[in-house]
Amino acid sequence: MENRSSLEGHRKSLQDNRDSSEKRLISLCAGSGCGAYGTDKVYKILLEELEKQGLADKIEIKLTGCHGFCERGPLMVIHPEKIFYSRIQPEDVPEIVETTLKNGEIVTKLLFKDLGTKKKLETEAEIPFYKLQQRLIFGKNPMIDPRSIDDYITEDGYKGMEKALFDMKPDQIIDEIKTSGLRGRGGGGFPTGIKWATCAHHDGDRYVICNADEGDPGAYMDRSILEGNPHSVIEGMIIGAIAIGSKQGYIYVRHEYPLAVDNLTKAIDDARKYGFLGKNILNSGFDFDLKISRGGGAFVCGESTALMASLEGKPGRPKAKYVHTVEKGFRDSPTNLNNVETWANVPVILNMGADKYADIGTEKSKGTKIFSLVGKVVNTGLVEVPMGTSLRTIIFDIGGGIPNKRKFKAVQTGGPSGGCIPEMFLDLGVDFDELSKVGSIMGSGGMIVMDQDTCMVDVARYFVDFLKDESCGQCNPCREGLKRMLEILDRICAGDGVEGDIPVLEELGEMMQKFSLCGLGTSAPNPVVTSLLYFKDEYEAHIKDKKCPAGVCKPLFYYEIDADACKGCTLCAKKCPEIAIVGEKKKPHVLDNNKCVKCGICYEVCKFGAVKIM
Repeated sequence: MENRSSLEGHRKSLQDNRDSSEKRLISLCAGSGCGAYGTDKVYKILLEELEKQGLADKIEIKLTGCHGFCERGPLMVIHPEKIFYSRIQPEDVPEIVETTLKNGEIVTKLLFKDLGTKKKLETEAEIPFYKLQQRLIFGKNPMIDPRSIDDYITEDGYKGMEKALFDMKPDQIIDEIKTSGLRGRGGGGFPTGIKWATCAHHDGDRYVICNADEGDPGAYMDRSILEGNPHSVIEGMIIGAIAIGSKQGYIYVRHEYPLAVDNLTKAIDDARKYGFLGKNILNSGFDFDLKISRGGGAFVCGESTALMASLEGKPGRPKAKYVHTVEKGFRDSPTNLNNVETWANVPVILNMGADKYADIGTEKSKGTKIFSLVGKVVNTGLVEVPMGTSLRTIIFDIGGGIPNKRKFKAVQTGGPSGGCIPEMFLDLGVDFDELSKVGSIMGSGGMIVMDQDTCMVDVARYFVDFLKDESCGQCNPCREGLKRMLEILDRICAGDGVEGDIPVLEELGEMMQKFSLCGLGTSAPNPVVTSLLYFKDEYEAHIKDKKCPAGVCKPLFYYEIDADACKGCTLCAKKCPEIAIVGEKKKPHVLDNNKCVKCGICYEVCKFGAVKIM
């Protein structure tokens, strides 16, 4: 694009073509989640079937990024009716083409069934998973091919950049971000506008960096934004660069995100071709460019100073923050670092206006937040809701509750360094401040749901084990504290816990929180500290009674069949891999604990609750 008017003309032409098109549109999710379920096979057969039935010139197919409802992949939305089909198999495609695209009828078996009402729902708008969300960031994914810059421009893409280049001064941009109340979505929750203003105040070659080193187990919000709408991040970074006066930016991406890197690379190349990156952007006199750097997979490189060290080619180790990175960061220069979701919010704010954006959320946490909802919940996936939405709404109304009629036990927020929140806080509004009050953190947005069969001691042990391996090892509190914590937790789970273990764990947690060098170390004890605070009885059962109430720690439990509850259906006996269960049909069965390996299959398949954890 030569200048602003050429971009505006191009956008209008694209929008006119879209509005006048008589083609029906099929939006087919091709993000990593749906891709793992076989989107490529569905797409191939769809192309063949459309050609076969003479519809190829009447139907447009968009391979899009993540639609969010990962539990139901592969997903397809047929426009303009917005018919929502899920769990599509290649063999379903001919029926979709014949029944829906040709005859205008619904393939009922592919519709979402609401477990509450038992109704089959035809559109996204009817499905509780979507109906209760507010998707400012994710909402355009189903309409955008991430490899098409024109798709992004058609959906008002790069309008915020235009505004920042031609209608606003740098200080005005920063003031707009301040007014919006946007806080960093990477975990710290620091006010974005203040960070930008501070960075702009310092002299030197300023840099903007995107932290896409998403390392929390079970979290994939940033990956899905980069896979599905990479231009939103690029545009956000251009706006940030204009605001602080930066000429160069970097996107630090996990090496394990090949599709995100591929789509991002294509997006950057296309942005350069269109004149949105490089010299004299849109003939405005402003220069800015972006480079991608692929990280080696170290969890600690999600910390800002460790990330910058890695970007410089040094070992990814955090520094004590006596001097802030906005003053001396990358290459000892003023550096503005935000994560993927933060950058993606920036164009939204400039397009909708800071005041309108600030109306969403809570007093101190504005806008929406994307959560990765995983674990023991019916509807797993990516959920975008206004800040302040309760845990109950997210887990039970959007997430569909706990499967297999199990009881909710806890939810861990904020990744491996987050806290375990019990049932008593289900009505807590989720924002930066409220989560901290109960000992947890927002983090980047991971949310792991646990049910009655989850052992909280084992959960703490799992996360401490993960963090021990990911610690950079620089400071004693984190390096030695995690190692000692894991030794104690391993002993407790093995049935060798002793009376003094709980006070030692509490003391270690307090020491690490006070004296560790970086955020990883200070937050690393959270799973242990919060599980001790809310589930101390489980620790005591492990230590004093030598029992694991949840039936997870194998040395501390066994299975037994309740003869009164057993109906003799024989299912447990058929499924047992060790042939440890015997009994006649319609008569109570017996489990031989000498043969039992405690795999839990009998417990899971029993429909009558006859298999008990003892």
